[in-house]
Amino acid sequence: MSLDQVLTLVVLGAVVAALIWDKVRADVVALTGAAALLMTGVVRPVDVQGAFASPAIIALASLFVIAYALELSGLLDRAIAAAVSMCRRMGVAGMWLLLSMIGSVSCFLNSTPIVVLGAPVVRDVATALNLSPKRFLIPLSYITILTGCCTLIGTSTNLLVDDMARLAGQPRFGIFEITPVGIPMALAGGLYLFLVSKRLLGGVHELEAGDAPADAIAQNQMGGAQVGDPQLFAEPRPLNPTKAAIALGVFIGAVALATANVAPIAATAFAGAVLLILLRVISADEAYGGLRPQILILIAGMVVIGIAMEQSGLAAGASKLLISSVHGLSPLVTLIVLYLLTMVLTELLSNATVAVLITPIAVALAESLGVSPRPFLVCVMMAASAAFATPFGYQTNVIVYQMAGYRYMDFVRIGLPLNLITFVIAIMAITRFFPF
Repeated sequence: MSLDQVLTLVVLGAVVAALIWDKVRADVVALTGAAALLMTGVVRPVDVQGAFASPAIIALASLFVIAYALELSGLLDRAIAAAVSMCRRMGVAGMWLLLSMIGSVSCFLNSTPIVVLGAPVVRDVATALNLSPKRFLIPLSYITILTGCCTLIGTSTNLLVDDMARLAGQPRFGIFEITPVGIPMALAGGLYLFLVSKRLLGGVHELEAGDAPADAIAQNQMGGAQVGDPQLFAEPRPLNPTKAAIALGVFIGAVALATANVAPIAATAFAGAVLLILLRVISADEAYGGLRPQILILIAGMVVIGIAMEQSGLAAGASKLLISSVHGLSPLVTLIVLYLLTMVLTELLSNATVAVLITPIAVALAESLGVSPRPFLVCVMMAASAAFATPFGYQTNVIVYQMAGYRYMDFVRIGLPLNLITFVIAIMAITRFFPF
């Protein structure tokens, strides 16, 4: 191994250990890792600059501004009131129905903006019902990830794999071609979360009946990292129909244009945020106030580590090792190895990075075995999104991780079994609907 590879592994191990130790803020840990890689020369200043200006950061920051505009318009207060009314009638079952309704939208729209808007609603509905929001926010992220796997346009990962496969000479996927694999995964994962999330998120006590929502938010350490002003939901804001309609229209338009591949989500969301300022739906100062730097810096720091893994050759080395190690194995065993490798890498790198790195390998593996690349490509789609055991494999995990003040081990405890469940279901469904 080269010196850069050794340094990258040391920094990665130290970052993960510090996050598990949970004595230092996660964004500070990520920045420290990035600084160490920069000082040792593993990454260049331009790489760090690129991480902070990456499309993911631009998209997320812009979506935060749009979400804050919706909050300020009073629209989310109305949504919370409606959800609270439903959940008061149905209790905890109503909360799970709410999660299912939010998750179903993720079949057709990118999960990140859905969680950006849905997480404050879930949090405040749970608080109003004297339930701990921590019990529901990790399931919200996981459910949107799972439902995003049900269609080609449900997540940018699927679209990216489709594009990379097309460049490798493979035909494009249909919008619902992967649905027979995604739906069983989503149903099995949702059932698991419903049955065990309360027990696996142990130590989370329900709120006392007399606690006010604002007090509950403070007790759960969510004020410093939530979307928008921590006191925004303490007092209901009057609905401004005009601003609410414009903000909602901009949000839907930004996501729809990105879904239709008119422009990337980073471009459409950024344009939407600027449009809201120009239309005076939200002021420039309010827009800056809607940014959540803890989340953005955390993601940027982890992107730097991902860049180091690519540039040091660790990712390429793993690819060569995979191709050589599966030589002589059956297509099914090779598919299992590919899924597990993709899943592990997704926990360490971004899902987009893994999709770019692994998709060409998947095609090469299939061709070396003389079988159809289709099941291998679907395998990459599912495994590159099924990142549940760490807060950093998927952007929605990062959002709820910061918002609710979870511990790193909360994701390991509830996410690792979910990884195993979705792995088994995915392999069974892929081999059933995408024969070799």
